[in-house]
Amino acid sequence: MRLSASSDEVKARMQAELAALGEALAGLRRASGLSQAEAGERVGMTGQGWGLYEAGKRAGLFRPDIQTRLTSALGTTPEALLLGRGSPPASGGGEGEGVRGMEARSAAFSGPGLTAPREDETFTFLVQTEDVWPWASSGVVLVCDAGRWPRRGQGCVVETRDGERRVRRFDGADRDWLLLKGGAGGLDQAERVARADVLSLATVVARNET
Repeated sequence: MRLSASSDEVKARMQAELAALGEALAGLRRASGLSQAEAGERVGMTGQGWGLYEAGKRAGLFRPDIQTRLTSALGTTPEALLLGRGSPPASGGGEGEGVRGMEARSAAFSGPGLTAPREDETFTFLVQTEDVWPWASSGVVLVCDAGRWPRRGQGCVVETRDGERRVRRFDGADRDWLLLKGGAGGLDQAERVARADVLSLATVVARNET
């Protein structure tokens, strides 16, 4: 009989994830050429306060609004933060644990209509509509990773079996449906797409708005 994870185990996993996000934030800051003090000044905090995020000591880093605020100060996006995060180490050796990388991604892609793509498959996508305004408008170039399953709130590009590709924000999924945001009404519009009609689903990992 397998027991559920204890509160200590859950806390340890959350801390590992927070530490991975902090390391990714530090990597983005270094790539931007900014010190902690300079980055903190851009968002109205001290360098010490910024350093607490990088050290994985502020749980607010899980919040999408905080991710947007911090990454915007570095001239990048939350997608880049999540891409740089990698996979936190698995704790414990119970059944179903320790699955990472492409194996974990393949599980997300399983079910009617979707199969796991190559892990190294990336492509660019030019937005030509206002379907996901104000997140991205016409003329923005998106960098997409077809080997990564999106998280809720992330941008994604859906390719259907009729050959159409469209950009949306991912809002969830079940066995039979993808739940998306976007369309003629922008992000205020909700959309359900049957998995059986979807050829591929790619996650937006970066945006070029210049």
